[in-house]
Amino acid sequence: ARGRMAADWGRPPAAVAITLLLSLGASAPTLLRGSPAARSTGSLRAAALRAGEVHRLVTYIFVYEDLISLACGAVIIWYFAGSFEKNVGTVKHCFLTITFAVLSALLYLFLETIVPRVSEVEGAQGFLPVAFATLGVSTTRSRMKRTLFLGVRVPVVLVPWFLLCIAWFIPHSSLLINLCGLLAGEAYGLGYCFCLDFPESVASKLDWVFPFSLLRRIPGLRYIPGSLAERRVLESS
Repeated sequence: ARGRMAADWGRPPAAVAITLLLSLGASAPTLLRGSPAARSTGSLRAAALRAGEVHRLVTYIFVYEDLISLACGAVIIWYFAGSFEKNVGTVKHCFLTITFAVLSALLYLFLETIVPRVSEVEGAQGFLPVAFATLGVSTTRSRMKRTLFLGVRVPVVLVPWFLLCIAWFIPHSSLLINLCGLLAGEAYGLGYCFCLDFPESVASKLDWVFPFSLLRRIPGLRYIPGSLAERRVLESS
């Protein structure tokens, strides 16, 4: 029994694994071509949206232009998305990933018209804004007041803002879209987006509805249930 529990603990969360696969699949054509014309074909651009490519409001979080950016994105997805999925369950994680991607994109496009010089020439891309959104939710709802950051005790609510400055040095990282993600997450964490939330009972029912019912059956992946009681059982095991 202990061996099975250890094996379960070692499996990647289902939504995290799917996100990594989508990122690899969306970025592979650009990485293989490597030409300037192939770059930013899936990034968030106002011109592309005006041309009817509304899907970019979500798909930009799966797009990377080079191997370094993809590697950084994979680490960010594994760490931030993995922790968030374990806390809220696979269903809610998937819903909030899409929600944060869209909210960050809309806020980014709005602010870009006001402060065009802050955004790079490149379109926004990568999972980092959603990671900042999940971090914003976690820190605003955390019971801890202070934590260690680079060896210094600082207020928990300031940690995302310190990381925002550090993320500026990640290749092809947009400060503006990351800021939008953080603001969206903190607004949700503080309860300003309560209309986007849904009760635990709904998440538990969706656990058994397609495509989540399929995710539960994929070998090698760990599905995180929507029920808090079930998640506590997994944590205790």
